[in-house]
Amino acid sequence: MLALLCGGQGALSDKTFDLVTRQPAAEPVFAAATGCLGEDPRDVVRTRSAEELSANHVSQILTVTSALAIHTCIADLLADQTAVTGYSVGEMAAWSIAGIWTADEALRLTEVRARLMDREAGPDGRLGYVRGLDQTALQPLLEKHRCEIAIRNPDLLFVVGGAEHDVIDLCREAATQGTVRSGLLAVKIASHTPLLDQACAPLQRELAASRRSSITNQRILLAGGDGERIFSPASATSKLASQVARPIDWTATLEALAELGVSRVLDLGPGHALAEMMQAFLSSVRCYAADGFRTVDGLRSWVASE
Repeated sequence: MLALLCGGQGALSDKTFDLVTRQPAAEPVFAAATGCLGEDPRDVVRTRSAEELSANHVSQILTVTSALAIHTCIADLLADQTAVTGYSVGEMAAWSIAGIWTADEALRLTEVRARLMDREAGPDGRLGYVRGLDQTALQPLLEKHRCEIAIRNPDLLFVVGGAEHDVIDLCREAATQGTVRSGLLAVKIASHTPLLDQACAPLQRELAASRRSSITNQRILLAGGDGERIFSPASATSKLASQVARPIDWTATLEALAELGVSRVLDLGPGHALAEMMQAFLSSVRCYAADGFRTVDGLRSWVASE
Protein backbone atom coordinates (compact mmCIF):
# COMPACT_ATOMS: atom_id res chain seq x y z
CA MET A 1 0.00 0.00 0.00
CA LEU A 2 1.12 3.53 -0.80
CA ALA A 3 0.93 6.25 1.85
CA LEU A 4 0.89 9.97 1.10
CA LEU A 5 2.37 12.23 3.78
CA CYS A 6 1.57 15.96 3.79
CA GLY A 7 4.30 18.04 5.42
CA GLY A 8 4.17 20.88 7.92
CA GLN A 9 5.60 24.37 7.97
CA GLY A 10 9.26 25.19 7.77
CA ALA A 11 10.60 23.90 4.43
CA LEU A 12 9.53 26.66 2.03
CA SER A 13 11.90 28.16 -0.52
CA ASP A 14 11.91 29.80 -3.94
CA LYS A 15 11.96 26.29 -5.44
CA THR A 16 8.89 24.98 -3.61
CA PHE A 17 6.66 24.89 -6.70
CA ASP A 18 9.30 24.17 -9.36
CA LEU A 19 8.12 20.60 -9.98
CA VAL A 20 4.50 21.52 -10.75
CA THR A 21 4.59 25.21 -11.62
CA ARG A 22 3.58 24.65 -15.26
CA GLN A 23 1.30 21.66 -14.77
CA PRO A 24 -2.28 22.33 -15.95
CA ALA A 25 -3.67 19.94 -13.31
CA ALA A 26 -2.28 22.16 -10.54
CA GLU A 27 -3.72 25.44 -11.85
CA PRO A 28 -6.99 25.23 -9.84
CA VAL A 29 -4.97 24.81 -6.65
CA PHE A 30 -2.79 27.81 -7.46
CA ALA A 31 -5.92 29.83 -8.28
CA ALA A 32 -7.49 28.94 -4.93
CA ALA A 33 -4.30 29.85 -3.08
CA THR A 34 -4.14 33.15 -4.95
CA GLY A 35 -7.56 33.95 -3.57
CA CYS A 36 -6.27 33.40 -0.03
CA LEU A 37 -2.96 35.21 -0.44
CA GLY A 38 -3.97 37.98 -2.83
CA GLU A 39 -1.02 36.95 -5.00
CA ASP A 40 -0.04 33.86 -6.99
CA PRO A 41 1.80 31.51 -4.60
CA ARG A 42 4.43 30.86 -7.28
CA ASP A 43 5.27 34.56 -7.25
CA VAL A 44 5.20 34.68 -3.45
CA VAL A 45 7.92 32.06 -3.03
CA ARG A 46 10.08 33.72 -5.70
CA THR A 47 9.83 37.28 -4.41
CA ARG A 48 9.56 37.06 -0.62
CA SER A 49 12.43 36.69 1.80
CA ALA A 50 12.85 33.62 3.99
CA GLU A 51 11.67 35.74 6.91
CA GLU A 52 8.45 36.65 5.09
CA LEU A 53 7.83 33.05 4.00
CA SER A 54 8.06 31.89 7.62
CA ALA A 55 5.22 34.18 8.73
CA ASN A 56 2.47 31.90 10.02
CA HIS A 57 -0.38 33.00 7.75
CA VAL A 58 1.65 32.85 4.54
CA SER A 59 3.51 29.70 5.55
CA GLN A 60 0.39 27.67 6.33
CA ILE A 61 -1.29 28.51 3.03
CA LEU A 62 1.84 27.83 0.97
CA THR A 63 2.46 24.56 2.79
CA VAL A 64 -1.01 23.20 2.04
CA THR A 65 -0.85 24.54 -1.53
CA SER A 66 2.37 22.61 -2.13
CA ALA A 67 0.93 19.24 -1.08
CA LEU A 68 -2.35 19.73 -2.93
CA ALA A 69 -0.67 20.89 -6.15
CA ILE A 70 1.54 17.80 -6.25
CA HIS A 71 -1.40 15.54 -5.45
CA THR A 72 -3.40 16.87 -8.41
CA CYS A 73 -0.61 15.72 -10.73
CA ILE A 74 -0.78 12.09 -9.54
CA ALA A 75 -4.42 11.75 -8.40
CA ASP A 76 -5.52 9.87 -11.53
CA LEU A 77 -2.98 7.12 -10.75
CA LEU A 78 -4.31 6.42 -7.26
CA ALA A 79 -6.95 3.81 -8.10
CA ASP A 80 -5.86 1.41 -5.36
CA GLN A 81 -6.41 1.99 -1.67
CA THR A 82 -4.03 4.69 -0.46
CA ALA A 83 -3.34 5.90 3.06
CA VAL A 84 -3.00 9.63 3.71
CA THR A 85 -2.09 11.68 6.76
CA GLY A 86 -0.59 15.06 7.55
CA TYR A 87 1.93 16.58 9.92
CA SER A 88 0.58 19.68 11.70
CA VAL A 89 -1.03 21.96 9.06
CA GLY A 90 -0.40 19.18 6.55
CA GLU A 91 -3.46 17.50 8.03
CA MET A 92 -5.58 20.14 6.28
CA ALA A 93 -4.19 18.95 2.95
CA ALA A 94 -4.69 15.31 3.97
CA TRP A 95 -8.41 15.85 4.53
CA SER A 96 -8.71 17.27 1.02
CA ILE A 97 -6.73 14.42 -0.54
CA ALA A 98 -9.03 12.00 1.30
CA GLY A 99 -11.95 13.58 -0.56
CA ILE A 100 -13.53 15.48 2.34
CA TRP A 101 -12.83 18.99 1.06
CA THR A 102 -12.20 20.45 -2.35
CA ALA A 103 -8.86 22.22 -2.69
CA ASP A 104 -10.69 25.57 -2.52
CA GLU A 105 -12.39 24.65 0.74
CA ALA A 106 -9.22 23.20 2.26
CA LEU A 107 -7.27 26.38 1.50
CA ARG A 108 -10.09 28.62 2.74
CA LEU A 109 -10.15 26.73 6.03
CA THR A 110 -6.36 26.80 6.24
CA GLU A 111 -6.52 30.58 5.97
CA VAL A 112 -9.11 30.63 8.75
CA ARG A 113 -6.93 28.32 10.87
CA ALA A 114 -3.88 30.53 10.42
CA ARG A 115 -5.81 33.73 11.18
CA LEU A 116 -7.31 32.32 14.37
CA MET A 117 -3.95 31.01 15.53
CA ASP A 118 -2.30 34.38 14.90
CA ARG A 119 -5.07 36.17 16.79
CA GLU A 120 -4.71 34.02 19.91
CA ALA A 121 -0.98 33.34 19.93
CA GLY A 122 0.40 36.83 20.32
CA PRO A 123 3.58 38.11 18.68
CA ASP A 124 6.37 36.19 20.41
CA GLY A 125 5.65 32.47 20.05
CA ARG A 126 8.21 30.07 18.62
CA LEU A 127 8.97 26.41 18.03
CA GLY A 128 12.35 24.80 18.60
CA TYR A 129 13.69 21.27 18.63
CA VAL A 130 15.66 19.03 20.97
CA ARG A 131 17.17 15.78 19.75
CA GLY A 132 18.87 13.28 22.04
CA LEU A 133 17.03 13.59 25.35
CA ASP A 134 14.24 11.27 26.41
CA GLN A 135 11.08 12.82 27.78
CA THR A 136 12.07 12.17 31.39
CA ALA A 137 15.27 14.16 30.93
CA LEU A 138 13.54 16.86 28.90
CA GLN A 139 10.71 17.46 31.40
CA PRO A 140 12.74 19.51 33.94
CA LEU A 141 13.89 21.82 31.14
CA LEU A 142 10.32 22.28 29.96
CA GLU A 143 9.20 23.20 33.45
CA LYS A 144 12.14 25.51 34.09
CA HIS A 145 11.70 27.43 30.85
CA ARG A 146 7.87 27.39 30.73
CA CYS A 147 7.73 25.45 27.45
CA GLU A 148 5.64 22.53 26.22
CA ILE A 149 6.19 19.53 23.97
CA ALA A 150 4.51 20.35 20.66
CA ILE A 151 5.43 17.27 18.60
CA ARG A 152 6.89 13.88 19.50
CA ASN A 153 8.94 12.43 16.64
CA PRO A 154 10.95 9.20 16.41
CA ASP A 155 14.60 9.01 17.41
CA LEU A 156 14.23 11.23 20.51
CA LEU A 157 13.35 14.28 18.44
CA PHE A 158 10.98 16.64 20.23
CA VAL A 159 9.56 19.89 18.95
CA VAL A 160 8.99 22.32 21.82
CA GLY A 161 6.95 25.50 21.92
CA GLY A 162 6.54 28.60 24.04
CA ALA A 163 7.48 32.24 24.12
CA GLU A 164 10.47 32.78 21.85
CA HIS A 165 12.90 33.83 24.60
CA ASP A 166 11.92 30.78 26.67
CA VAL A 167 12.42 28.41 23.72
CA ILE A 168 15.83 29.98 23.05
CA ASP A 169 16.87 29.51 26.68
CA LEU A 170 15.66 25.90 26.72
CA CYS A 171 17.52 25.04 23.52
CA ARG A 172 20.72 26.63 24.82
CA GLU A 173 20.60 24.69 28.06
CA ALA A 174 19.68 21.43 26.32
CA ALA A 175 22.68 21.81 24.00
CA THR A 176 25.05 21.67 26.99
CA GLN A 177 23.96 18.12 27.81
CA GLY A 178 26.27 15.70 26.02
CA THR A 179 25.43 14.86 22.41
CA VAL A 180 22.09 16.69 22.41
CA ARG A 181 21.30 18.87 19.40
CA SER A 182 18.85 21.73 19.65
CA GLY A 183 17.84 24.94 17.94
CA LEU A 184 15.05 27.15 16.68
CA LEU A 185 12.68 26.19 13.88
CA ALA A 186 11.37 28.66 11.32
CA VAL A 187 7.83 28.40 12.73
CA LYS A 188 7.14 31.61 14.65
CA ILE A 189 4.11 30.49 16.61
CA ALA A 190 3.77 28.08 19.52
CA SER A 191 1.63 25.59 17.60
CA HIS A 192 0.28 22.51 19.41
CA THR A 193 0.65 24.02 22.87
CA PRO A 194 -1.96 25.33 25.35
CA LEU A 195 -1.02 28.89 24.37
CA LEU A 196 -3.44 28.42 21.47
CA ASP A 197 -6.36 27.00 23.46
CA GLN A 198 -8.59 29.95 22.62
CA ALA A 199 -8.30 29.23 18.89
CA CYS A 200 -9.87 25.76 19.16
CA ALA A 201 -13.54 26.60 19.68
CA PRO A 202 -13.89 29.11 16.82
CA LEU A 203 -11.92 26.82 14.52
CA GLN A 204 -14.19 23.92 15.45
CA ARG A 205 -17.22 26.00 14.46
CA GLU A 206 -15.67 26.80 11.09
CA LEU A 207 -14.72 23.18 10.41
CA ALA A 208 -18.13 21.90 11.48
CA ALA A 209 -19.82 24.33 9.09
CA SER A 210 -17.51 23.49 6.18
CA ARG A 211 -18.69 22.00 2.91
CA ARG A 212 -17.74 18.33 3.34
CA SER A 213 -18.03 15.04 1.51
CA SER A 214 -17.46 11.50 2.73
CA ILE A 215 -13.99 9.99 2.61
CA THR A 216 -13.27 8.53 -0.82
CA ASN A 217 -13.45 4.72 -0.93
CA GLN A 218 -9.84 4.50 -2.12
CA ARG A 219 -8.47 6.51 0.81
CA ILE A 220 -7.58 5.57 4.38
CA LEU A 221 -7.31 8.79 6.40
CA LEU A 222 -5.26 8.78 9.59
CA ALA A 223 -5.25 11.60 12.13
CA GLY A 224 -1.81 13.18 12.14
CA GLY A 225 -1.87 13.71 15.89
CA ASP A 226 -2.05 10.07 16.95
CA GLY A 227 -2.59 7.84 13.89
CA GLU A 228 -6.23 7.04 14.69
CA ARG A 229 -8.21 6.15 11.57
CA ILE A 230 -10.91 8.67 10.67
CA PHE A 231 -14.14 7.19 9.34
CA SER A 232 -16.54 10.10 9.80
CA PRO A 233 -15.37 13.67 9.07
CA ALA A 234 -18.31 15.09 11.02
CA SER A 235 -17.19 13.40 14.23
CA ALA A 236 -13.51 14.28 13.68
CA THR A 237 -13.70 18.05 13.20
CA SER A 238 -13.40 18.66 16.94
CA LYS A 239 -10.21 16.61 17.08
CA LEU A 240 -8.77 18.43 14.07
CA ALA A 241 -9.58 21.80 15.61
CA SER A 242 -8.05 20.92 18.99
CA GLN A 243 -4.87 19.80 17.21
CA VAL A 244 -3.66 23.41 17.09
CA ALA A 245 -3.34 23.44 20.90
CA ARG A 246 -2.52 19.79 21.64
CA PRO A 247 0.77 17.91 21.18
CA ILE A 248 1.19 15.76 18.07
CA ASP A 249 2.47 12.21 18.48
CA TRP A 250 3.94 11.64 15.03
CA THR A 251 5.65 8.47 16.22
CA ALA A 252 2.21 6.96 16.87
CA THR A 253 1.12 7.98 13.37
CA LEU A 254 4.12 6.23 11.81
CA GLU A 255 3.34 3.15 13.90
CA ALA A 256 -0.22 3.19 12.56
CA LEU A 257 1.07 3.35 8.98
CA ALA A 258 3.31 0.38 9.67
CA GLU A 259 0.35 -1.57 11.09
CA LEU A 260 -1.61 -0.87 7.91
CA GLY A 261 1.10 -2.67 5.96
CA VAL A 262 2.28 0.37 4.06
CA SER A 263 5.09 -0.61 1.69
CA ARG A 264 5.74 2.73 -0.03
CA VAL A 265 5.65 6.32 1.20
CA LEU A 266 5.54 9.50 -0.84
CA ASP A 267 6.25 12.69 1.07
CA LEU A 268 4.26 15.39 -0.75
CA GLY A 269 6.23 18.04 1.08
CA PRO A 270 7.17 20.72 1.13
CA GLY A 271 10.61 19.31 1.83
CA HIS A 272 11.54 15.73 2.61
CA ALA A 273 11.63 15.49 6.40
CA LEU A 274 8.69 13.09 6.65
CA ALA A 275 10.16 10.66 4.13
CA GLU A 276 13.42 10.66 6.07
CA MET A 277 11.67 10.04 9.39
CA MET A 278 9.63 7.17 7.96
CA GLN A 279 12.71 5.60 6.36
CA ALA A 280 14.60 5.76 9.66
CA PHE A 281 11.59 4.45 11.57
CA LEU A 282 10.86 1.53 9.22
CA SER A 283 13.72 0.80 6.84
CA SER A 284 11.78 -1.85 4.91
CA VAL A 285 9.45 0.80 3.46
CA ARG A 286 10.46 2.54 0.23
CA CYS A 287 10.30 6.25 0.98
CA TYR A 288 10.60 9.10 -1.48
CA ALA A 289 9.91 12.81 -1.38
CA ALA A 290 8.21 14.56 -4.27
CA ASP A 291 10.87 17.26 -4.27
CA GLY A 292 13.47 14.60 -5.08
CA PHE A 293 12.02 14.16 -8.58
CA ARG A 294 13.16 16.41 -11.39
CA THR A 295 10.04 15.97 -13.50
CA VAL A 296 6.36 15.20 -12.97
CA ASP A 297 6.75 12.33 -15.46
CA GLY A 298 9.39 10.79 -13.20
CA LEU A 299 7.14 11.20 -10.18
CA ARG A 300 4.21 9.66 -12.00
CA SER A 301 6.31 6.70 -13.12
CA TRP A 302 7.31 6.00 -9.53
CA VAL A 303 3.74 6.27 -8.27
CA ALA A 304 2.53 3.92 -11.02
CA SER A 305 5.23 1.34 -10.26
CA GLU A 306 4.73 -1.54 -7.86
